[in-house]
Amino acid sequence: MILKGSQRGGALKLAVHLLNERDNDHVELHDLRGFTANDLREAFREIEAVAKGTKCRQPLFSLSFNPPETERVGVPVFLEAIEEAETRLGLNGQARAIIFHEKEGRRHAHVVWSRIDVQQMKAVNLPFFKNRLNGLAKELFLEYGWRLPDGFRDHLRRNPLNFTLQEWQQAQRGNEDARDLKLRLRECWSVSDNRAAFEHALEDQGFVLAKGDRRGFVAVDMRGEVYSLSRWTGVKAKELESKIGQPDGLPTVGQAKERIASRMTEKLRALLAESEQQAAARQRDLQTRKDELKDAQRRRRRDLADHQDARAKEEAVIRAARFRKGIGGVWDWLSGKTRKTKLQNEAEARAARERDARDREALITAQLSERRVLQNQLRELRNEARDAAADLRLDLAHYLGFRDRPSEGENAGRKTSRRRRDSSRETLSPER
Repeated sequence: MILKGSQRGGALKLAVHLLNERDNDHVELHDLRGFTANDLREAFREIEAVAKGTKCRQPLFSLSFNPPETERVGVPVFLEAIEEAETRLGLNGQARAIIFHEKEGRRHAHVVWSRIDVQQMKAVNLPFFKNRLNGLAKELFLEYGWRLPDGFRDHLRRNPLNFTLQEWQQAQRGNEDARDLKLRLRECWSVSDNRAAFEHALEDQGFVLAKGDRRGFVAVDMRGEVYSLSRWTGVKAKELESKIGQPDGLPTVGQAKERIASRMTEKLRALLAESEQQAAARQRDLQTRKDELKDAQRRRRRDLADHQDARAKEEAVIRAARFRKGIGGVWDWLSGKTRKTKLQNEAEARAARERDARDREALITAQLSERRVLQNQLRELRNEARDAAADLRLDLAHYLGFRDRPSEGENAGRKTSRRRRDSSRETLSPER
């Protein structure tokens, strides 16, 4: 059911449009709630009158409900959808009008709410109403088994065989939600007209259609889980057979798993190679940065050493100039001034050496901090590359042994090994 909504003013023009019998075969004012008037025009005038006590210029919210052209939808279905939309929009209890139109053999509904909360005398805010209505519309299509328009299909859920390395890693971090899984399977059913279309839709979502041992038609996902289609789509077995025929000719669950294993092992080997190539490329990049940093730090140390040597020579010349020559020098020696100058020069030279040592130590400390940041990045890269490769190898081993379904203990072991690896990373001693 397509839902189109908008905030608007122009109450009388909207009333004229909704009561237009020239462009519609039949018009029915089904319900007025929260008005003193029994006429649509007068009811909308009430909304405008109340809105004048606020700053709201669009006191109406108009929403149309359009079911698929091929479906015959009864009033109870419309009313249920209207109530759900009202709840999601936050318009519960607001004054409301429901009008049904019939045109060219089709029925659709229009609902208009007053946005004005008469208790607080302000308009009800409707944030993200388009997203909320789109979500409800898709759920209605799936709930009633109507063919889903292409615009509603979830193109983010794709066959893992088409995943990139980043998408695979993201998928592994997430957990499958049962409600989401059911919606995906029902979506595949609703967009398909025959077996070929259904198989193609399932494959796009990462499933293989197979013949169950005791459950008729089943779908096998890329992890080897088996789902009864009648249970997960809510479609009865007879209806399944009427669209996709008898299960004869379909692979068994074991054959479907073998097919998946063959395709997934090839994909995982490619992803593993890609992961190793990416890690090597990042390693080379960090190694280049490491070499550049080392060269830059060495230049800065040489520059500091050259600067300190030049300054030391200048300061030595200044200190040497304090000693007079000739008769003045003899007099300074006899009077004890030479000894005082010598002590002063020695103190200044010692202070200069200590100053230079502090400058060198400050530079070294700063450079060690720079190097430590890069070293941490190198360590994280090695850990990430190791973990990514280990996870892919675990998945590869899973598919290589796909014929024997892993037990709960084995699944728990995989999770435990990953938890151990995560904890070991936290206690890893720093590299030197």
